[in-house]
Amino acid sequence: MASYHGPKARVQRRFGEVLVPRPKYQRILEKRAYPPGDHGKEKQFRSGRRSDYGMQLNEKQKLAFIYNVRERQMRRYFMKARRQPGNTGSNLLVLLERRLDNIIYRAGIAPTIWAARQLVSHGHVLVNGGRLDIPSYSVELGDEIRMSDKMRQNVHIVESLESSGSGLPEYLALDKANAAVTLIRMPERNEIPVPVDEPLIVEYYTRLT
Repeated sequence: MASYHGPKARVQRRFGEVLVPRPKYQRILEKRAYPPGDHGKEKQFRSGRRSDYGMQLNEKQKLAFIYNVRERQMRRYFMKARRQPGNTGSNLLVLLERRLDNIIYRAGIAPTIWAARQLVSHGHVLVNGGRLDIPSYSVELGDEIRMSDKMRQNVHIVESLESSGSGLPEYLALDKANAAVTLIRMPERNEIPVPVDEPLIVEYYTRLT
């Protein structure tokens, strides 16, 4: 699944669940609890049990949508996760969670992963004092991620931080006043809020290698 830039609600209706926790998507799925398209209602009632491959593919596509990564990137992450000690599925999620754009999103500096990616790509993010425009950069322990002086006062960033509430993961330390976040420890699987069955994703890529 390529990096997606179209209607987010449409994709989530296809999966049948809210993958981006925003109130407007919750309302859309509550109003139209069936897949998009002319025959969406028919599919809701006629869909049977998916094949093993279909379920594996579905979970992989969900994960790619949640983190907004392309298939080639996802496969590279899987190969790296498999080479690491420990559980491959958990390793994969931790690698994705450490992406620079995702850390900005988790910190509440940006309201969505797509907005976070744009902030990085446009050069508004500093890592350890240096400007970095690579959304896939893997954040290391102790890295300080800070918005540029210009963007620190941006109304959208201020609003996003104010509305982020108490949902900050325990592996991050946030300085709201300076729109800065630091990775203080590696995340654990039960702290990563992604509704996917990662063993199915491991099975999907294993059968391809």
